[in-house]
Amino acid sequence: MSMRSQVLVEHHGVATGREMTTWQTLRRGVELSPELRKGIWVTVLLAVLSTLGRVLVPFVVQRITDDGILAAGGPDTAVVARYIGIALVGVVVTAFSAYFVNIRLFRSSENGLATLRLKAFRHIHDLAMLTQNTERRGSLVSRVTSDVDTISMFVQFGGLMLLINIAQISLATVLMVVYSPLLALVVWLCFVPLFVIIRKFQGIVGRAYTQVRERVGDMLGAISEAVVGAQAIRAYGVEDRTAERIDAAVEAHRKAANGAQARSVVAFTSGQLVSGLTTAVVLVVGTILAARGSLTLGELLAFLFLVNLFTQPVQQATEILNEMQNAVAGWRRVIGIIDTPADVSDPGESGVTLPRGPITVQFDGVGFAYPGGAPVLHDIDLTIAPRSRVAIVGETGSGKSTLAKLLTRLMDSSSGQVLLDGVDLRTIRFSSLRSRVVLVPQEGFLFDGTLLDNIRFGRPEASDDDVRLTLTELGLDAWVATLPLGLGTDVGQRGESLSAGERQLVALARAYLADPDLLVLDEATSAVDPSTEVRLQRALDSLTRGRTSIAIAHRLSTAQAADEVIVVDAGRIVERGHHSELVRLGGVYSKLHESWVAQQQAV
Repeated sequence: MSMRSQVLVEHHGVATGREMTTWQTLRRGVELSPELRKGIWVTVLLAVLSTLGRVLVPFVVQRITDDGILAAGGPDTAVVARYIGIALVGVVVTAFSAYFVNIRLFRSSENGLATLRLKAFRHIHDLAMLTQNTERRGSLVSRVTSDVDTISMFVQFGGLMLLINIAQISLATVLMVVYSPLLALVVWLCFVPLFVIIRKFQGIVGRAYTQVRERVGDMLGAISEAVVGAQAIRAYGVEDRTAERIDAAVEAHRKAANGAQARSVVAFTSGQLVSGLTTAVVLVVGTILAARGSLTLGELLAFLFLVNLFTQPVQQATEILNEMQNAVAGWRRVIGIIDTPADVSDPGESGVTLPRGPITVQFDGVGFAYPGGAPVLHDIDLTIAPRSRVAIVGETGSGKSTLAKLLTRLMDSSSGQVLLDGVDLRTIRFSSLRSRVVLVPQEGFLFDGTLLDNIRFGRPEASDDDVRLTLTELGLDAWVATLPLGLGTDVGQRGESLSAGERQLVALARAYLADPDLLVLDEATSAVDPSTEVRLQRALDSLTRGRTSIAIAHRLSTAQAADEVIVVDAGRIVERGHHSELVRLGGVYSKLHESWVAQQQAV
């Protein structure tokens, strides 16, 4: 196990990276966004040049005072003019350097953080469905959005400013020692306690901002659930209870944010207090030294400018360090997603590409258990011949849908192997698997767009004529003709402009157009009315002819139309055979059949 894997901890299935130190987090963050390092030395050089322009001012003030205004023969305007010119050049150089520093920093940070967003988003899709389901959707979204935004704010301003401030403090210290070692020592003695306070508070502030980022995820999760589930909320009249949940999440975020800010203010105000005291002490001691002749008036003025150049970045540094802790908290959450192992991973170039054609399916000693739960499937041994149409039936919770998810590799088995044409599913490239195997789930998910876009979602290169032919062969062309804009009809977010049955029709048309070799139907006709089901069953007969098809069935008609019925009970295969044959046996399937017939008679 790698070092970064060891420091990551598991939190509801997704790594949080909470045990990583600040330095480890920053280093890992830069590794994930290499664009942040691109041209960094040029940016740092410009930043140092900008700093040199600032420290030029005290030198100019000293020379103008001592060699110009207080010159032995009276004020020397030529000297004053010369040094004013030098100061103007320094100001111009500083301004241009600062401009290019900001431009370069903004571009590199945006490029780097765009890469970070994409990596996080893509890795979320690589995670097993089990891992995704353990995290609230709003929390996952916040890691790609608001958490990266906090990093962006720090990188674009705080990161380089911290380096500039360190350089400015170092240069100011050197010049202070040149002017007066005693006063330089006074300044550092005043600030040593502050540095100790800042170091102590960074851990406290870091933990506080980690809690803030977690509360943001909780808040977005509560809000997104309320938006998506608005229909159910209104149907059950629980608007007040839902509002209370959202209010509680918002209040928890408010308290966490206020607590973090209160802790960060302690360090910032401490910096202001120490800076004021330091200036006062330097003024008193410096005046005494000047009165004794150890300092000229110009040197004392220059030293006071240097004290300001020293204290200003120290105060900024306390604020920047607090922003850094907020950014590090966000970085840890994003890194936690990216470094969470993808249990269901694409073998990529080393994987197997299967040729097109009818598929033989085999389950070899397959077992499965959800994390922390009892086994759902027990030692499944099953072979499904190519070109056969199979229905898998069983009571709710028997393990039917789990078989479908394992077969389409939405999850991997805990033990045993799932084989396609004798090849372990885990060794097949995703590009090959997804083109050959298509799953139609219980609820067809539609994306915001037109009906045409959603039907050819799995085969974007399909022409409009291909889509129309698909609808005709499925017997859905008459239904599409009743829609306001036909194929150009907007289905809305999640397909909410269509009924549940209509959404399932689109999902079946999408699967038909994708032209798979293995079709897995997970109760795909459950939301379709009986008359539409009859029409679809005819179309599915055409679709499944010459292909291997497996239907997870809750309806009698699906089982009757199958070449073979496989009965699952308590995670085991207890019966298999033709529909009529199993009815005569008087076993588990016979009882299911009796309940189906009773339901139809009741209707």
